[in-house]
Amino acid sequence: MDGGLIRLKEVLTELKPSERRVADYILARPEQVVQMSVHKLAELSGVSEATVIRLTRSLSMSGYQELKLRIAGDLPKKTVSDGYQEIRLGGTVESIITAVSNNNQQSIHDTVSLLSVEEVTRAAEVMSTARKIDVYGVGASAVIAYDLKQKLSRINWWCEAHSDFHAQLTSAVTLTEGDVAFGISYSGKTEDIIQSLTEAKRQGATLISLTKFGKSPVSDAADIRLFTSYVEQNIRSGAMASRIAQLNVIDVLFVTIVSQLHEEIIPRLEKTRLAVSRTKRM
Repeated sequence: MDGGLIRLKEVLTELKPSERRVADYILARPEQVVQMSVHKLAELSGVSEATVIRLTRSLSMSGYQELKLRIAGDLPKKTVSDGYQEIRLGGTVESIITAVSNNNQQSIHDTVSLLSVEEVTRAAEVMSTARKIDVYGVGASAVIAYDLKQKLSRINWWCEAHSDFHAQLTSAVTLTEGDVAFGISYSGKTEDIIQSLTEAKRQGATLISLTKFGKSPVSDAADIRLFTSYVEQNIRSGAMASRIAQLNVIDVLFVTIVSQLHEEIIPRLEKTRLAVSRTKRM
């Protein structure tokens, strides 16, 4: 169990001032904090014990013990690196290769610490029994939506991807109980996605979200929440790194589905692979 320090960094700017004091203290002294009681941490941070507990809730954790366990898991692996690199205009090609590749790797690395095994498992199970799966994404997130549609189409699952708001909404109203609506929004605040998921929920569909870590209207609406890491927006490659992290989550989800239903799915994948291979020149 790890990801405690990453989660703290992800939500730091969104915390209330009292919770921020606790988070800053933990990030400055993680080795000491794992040995502290909740009372001691509250005392040294200058807050109440209730504030410490509220912080763990803000991190989507069950309590202080889970926070300590996750921080302890971070320490030997040094999961918090030096972070993302700025892309310098006019820089050399070599520096661009290094910075962009580092940021993509960092985004995936941080996302691994944020992904919940339980939520990935639930998403795979719900999708495997769904009559229909709707995927909604706007702008850069539409690329992720269509990638998921392409993958699920290969295994003969009924999946529709929509980037146009009107198409999302008209599809959402046709969903029924047992269907899935999958909303993708890095910010978690895209109005089109919020409204489409709201309508899908009204029809009885199960909602899955893929957003950056933390509370947002999209993740709050969802029954199952998948998260990627937060990439600072002052980084010019931020949009690229966040997209790579989203694609990685989709890959993880798809491979989980294939692994759970391999006897049924592998023949379908092989069939589609052979069909495409016949179109390629030798």
